[in-house]
Amino acid sequence: MTKLKNDTLIRALLRQPTEYTPVWMMRQAGRYLAEYNQTRARAGNFLSLCKNPDFATEVTMQPLARFPLDAAILFSDILTIPDAMGLGLYFAEGEGPKFERPLREEWEIQALTVPDPNVHLRYVMDAVSQIRKTLDNQVPLIGFSGSPFTLACYMVEGCGGTDFRQIKTMLYQRPELLHHILNINAQSVTSYLNAQIESGAQAVMIFDTWGGALSHNAYQEFSLRYMSQILAGLKREHGGVRIPAVVFTKGGGLWLESIANSGCDAVGLDWTTDIGEARRRIGDKVALQGNLDPFVLFASPEVITAETEKILASYGNGSGHVFNLGHGISQFTPPESALTLVDAVHALSRKYHQ
Repeated sequence: MTKLKNDTLIRALLRQPTEYTPVWMMRQAGRYLAEYNQTRARAGNFLSLCKNPDFATEVTMQPLARFPLDAAILFSDILTIPDAMGLGLYFAEGEGPKFERPLREEWEIQALTVPDPNVHLRYVMDAVSQIRKTLDNQVPLIGFSGSPFTLACYMVEGCGGTDFRQIKTMLYQRPELLHHILNINAQSVTSYLNAQIESGAQAVMIFDTWGGALSHNAYQEFSLRYMSQILAGLKREHGGVRIPAVVFTKGGGLWLESIANSGCDAVGLDWTTDIGEARRRIGDKVALQGNLDPFVLFASPEVITAETEKILASYGNGSGHVFNLGHGISQFTPPESALTLVDAVHALSRKYHQ
């Protein structure tokens, strides 16, 4: 297998020595870039953008043309799996993702099946292969999926941005039904991520966007348990190379030790957790990814640089840190602020790796 020209991200995720702290940004290919909006307009809509490997490759590469990032991340959506299950994903203008057939009836839940990623999600695998070829081993490609619980939230509620009434009612009233959904989702995510790895993904990430909405006990039972199941079933080597896995629970700062014990190589942090404290708690076990508040990027270059330095200083000396935002970059972010961040991480982090 051809060696990566820049493998800093992979080495950091595996807590191997690096010359500087690598950086990428969640949602780095997105609406804050004019060229993304132009490609999306050509595609016609968001789903057409995701489902066309040529367009997905084009937008994945756009931020790398602008910024010296240390990784590319597959351009796709976390809801590809429930869409492949036949729930009827669509995007209402200005309202985000919705499903035509949310899971409300027991027979619908019992009828759920695991989609074959190489058949029902072939467009994703084709995009991974094409992006990997286009990258030409300049930087690694990250594949990803939503977590079983986060997917279930959309599948049961029928949309995002809810108060979780439907899914939490099911959780407490009919937990066996939710466990059935989660088990199907976990099997689906495992095969989906493994197919991405076989198609060329060099690291994978599980986005547990809504795990932080759960109580302490419910998080362990209904979210982390199923992410651990996925991690146990993932291909951790491909072509003789280690494939690191990252778990990111938004609002998961209370459960860092449990997440670190899930079998992942790295724990993603949102901006509410001090990264130095997180390192003291779990940093000898796994790498850490994060965790600048995305809204820092609306401040001046001086403030962006100062806030970046705070996080680097808090993490301290040595490897095992991948710099990122604490969640996705806002669509209103000035692109020059993203460049300021990337340059600051590269310049300021070197002293922590001597």
